[in-house]
Amino acid sequence: MTTEPQLYIGLMSGTSLDGVDAVIVPLPGSTLIAEHWLAYPDSLKQALLALHEPTGNELDRAARLANQLSETYADTVKQLLAKAGFDAANIRAIGCHGQTVRHRPADGYTLQLVNAARLAELTGITVVCDFRSRDIAAGGQGAPLVPAFHAAVFGSPELARVIVNIGGIANLTYLSPGKAVTGFDCGPGNMLMDAWVRRHWRQAYDDGGLLASQGEVLPALLERLLAHPFLSAMPPKSAGREEFNLAWLDGMLSGQEVPADVLRSLLELTAEAIARDIRRHCGDAREVYLCGGGARNRLLRGTLANKLGGLHVGLSDDLGVPADWVEAMAFAWLASKTLNGEPGNLPEVTGAAGPRVLGAIYPA
Repeated sequence: MTTEPQLYIGLMSGTSLDGVDAVIVPLPGSTLIAEHWLAYPDSLKQALLALHEPTGNELDRAARLANQLSETYADTVKQLLAKAGFDAANIRAIGCHGQTVRHRPADGYTLQLVNAARLAELTGITVVCDFRSRDIAAGGQGAPLVPAFHAAVFGSPELARVIVNIGGIANLTYLSPGKAVTGFDCGPGNMLMDAWVRRHWRQAYDDGGLLASQGEVLPALLERLLAHPFLSAMPPKSAGREEFNLAWLDGMLSGQEVPADVLRSLLELTAEAIARDIRRHCGDAREVYLCGGGARNRLLRGTLANKLGGLHVGLSDDLGVPADWVEAMAFAWLASKTLNGEPGNLPEVTGAAGPRVLGAIYPA
């Protein structure tokens, strides 16, 4: 097994569909050497959104989008390397999550689009991808996979901590000294809020929660939203657009609501779902650290902190890892696990039958 640090690239493009997060990290270790973000063109974003719903000619459209995504990932890698002053030869491998368009563990499958062979060809770097499938084959949810990385870099020998990633979906990792690591998806993170903002304000997201701050929580709507059965289900559990989407939200609305009030209620939904799960499943937690794009939403952060009165709520930056890059770093870490023949999942988190070496390898 390799013990000397080697450089890995991590690529993450999540359910928010905003673009690609890319990092270079030395592994073993948790140092962030370089980072880069490349936005999706709107045409790619819309095509990916359309593929989330069953429609005609899916196989051809998915294959073409996988090629386009791989070219976008390759561009991101090249820009990252140029920014960092490295050559492709310096990098051991790319860990690429791919773009999720279906996640149905109950039906035994998940689909993250990427043509990894094309990505390896375009970059000249070994690619590791398809991290979720082996866990699902072993009876697990295939997600979340980042808790194992959280445990490696954020654990404390003295204090029980919760790491909350607020991406398109919100998930948490519970790190308590002397206990097994646990984690699961809590419910919607930014996904519903972003979709609502795109519809009514033609913006990608609500910067800092400014738009939501102009509205008021609608108690009856919030009650209907919180009644979603996923939110009260026991872990292990994982979610995606299949559970939380605009069609579901529209079914909860009369059509007479003020858009800012709906947005404020969606923010409350995200905060309440996270807070409930922390209270229910993380009893001795003393600290909560946020990462992901939603961690930068000041209104969301403050709302969650108010609901968790008595707990310290900070950012993963406080622990030495910038909140915006945690997930990309996790997939670099998972790629290193794969190449070293080490398990990357936590059965206590995903529900798999046991530890499994995750991922498919496409050599350079």
